Amino acid sequence: MRVLITTFGTLGDLDPYLALGRGLAERGHDTVIATHEYYREMVEAAGIGFHPVRPDAHPEDREVFARAMNPRFGSRYVVRELVIPHLRDSWEDTAEAAREADLVVTHPLTLAGRLVAEEAGLPWVSTVLAPLSFFSRYDFPVVSPFPNAWRLYGVPGVPSLLNRIFRAMTRSWTAPVREVRSERGLPPGGDPLYEGQHSALLTLALFSRVLAAPQPDWPPSTRLTGFLFRDSAGGEALDTELEAFLASGTPPVVFTLGTSAVAVAGSFYEESLAAARRLGMRAVLMVGNDPANRPRASLGADAIAVERAPHAALFPFAAAIVHHGGIGTLGQALRAGKPMLVVPWSHDQPDNAHRAQRLGVAAILSPRRYRADRAARAIETLLHDPAFAARAAEIGAIVRAEDGVDAACEAIEAAALAHRAPAPGH
Repeated sequence: MRVLITTFGTLGDLDPYLALGRGLAERGHDTVIATHEYYREMVEAAGIGFHPVRPDAHPEDREVFARAMNPRFGSRYVVRELVIPHLRDSWEDTAEAAREADLVVTHPLTLAGRLVAEEAGLPWVSTVLAPLSFFSRYDFPVVSPFPNAWRLYGVPGVPSLLNRIFRAMTRSWTAPVREVRSERGLPPGGDPLYEGQHSALLTLALFSRVLAAPQPDWPPSTRLTGFLFRDSAGGEALDTELEAFLASGTPPVVFTLGTSAVAVAGSFYEESLAAARRLGMRAVLMVGNDPANRPRASLGADAIAVERAPHAALFPFAAAIVHHGGIGTLGQALRAGKPMLVVPWSHDQPDNAHRAQRLGVAAILSPRRYRADRAARAIETLLHDPAFAARAAEIGAIVRAEDGVDAACEAIEAAALAHRAPAPGH
């Protein structure tokens, strides 16, 4: 097959699709990833075809991230300001990329992908990266604008009421999608932020079953694959300085904000270094490429600051991991089998954090309350209560046993065959 994969966002939105693209290529399929021009070199270095799609967003634009990571309005900003205004441009670019394709795979925010697939009569496979995307009434997510509303979820009727409220609040965001569908002679297709984002042919849930079990209102076409780790076949190695630091003493606490929240870190790394010192722990600070993120205090011999490091290679050396709750970072932390403190900002992060907490592997601390004393107390509990380490090890074994790439590739191949098969009686 010739498979077109579309994605949008940060490195956490690219990694699973790079893993999928390589997995499909190893099975003999020609794969192209259509996304921001910024990622061309990375995609082509992985041996996967590349096609640019507007908007040509820069994933390290701090001003954009400051708005996108806002807990109350970040999701609205991403959809209304970053995605929807470029819908027609994205449609044109995606249609060009799909000209030779046999099947289209879409990210939750590549709304043009479904339009192109339908108009071209191509089989369409949708994906979700985190349980939040299903917005299930039976397993209602923790939503960023109202992070404490989950306390009411046990009251009969509350999840259904909230579901209706959120649909009403967000319906205007995607009005241009309905306009384009009408112009192109396509049927309404459902709300593109809810049921309309899921393919009736195949919806891939690209996360582990430890985070969420299938619910009655998930699409019947859903296949829960497990995480898709880009490094499954051997990833990046640690640089020599970090490798030497890890070998020189006790396991450190690793502090990271992934590729999204790192742009709005504020005092996170300053407070993190102070928290590690209160505990007498060594620390690895993954600070990104903004010099402002580096703590003003001297790091000394017990701490190291690096721009980035491969999570798969670093996390197994950690005593505990402090992170923002992005689904990619969370997946790597779960796989490493380490207890974690989650500091969630926006989007799926609060829901991911609560799921990790329910698993018994995590504590949660909000960014606005993230101070050295509170962080130190939370980390100390994680390290000294043996239940966290035991549960994290148990969950890690489950996640490591899953092969998300293989499961996703098998499901896509089966869906393609089903799409080509004649209907009964024909």
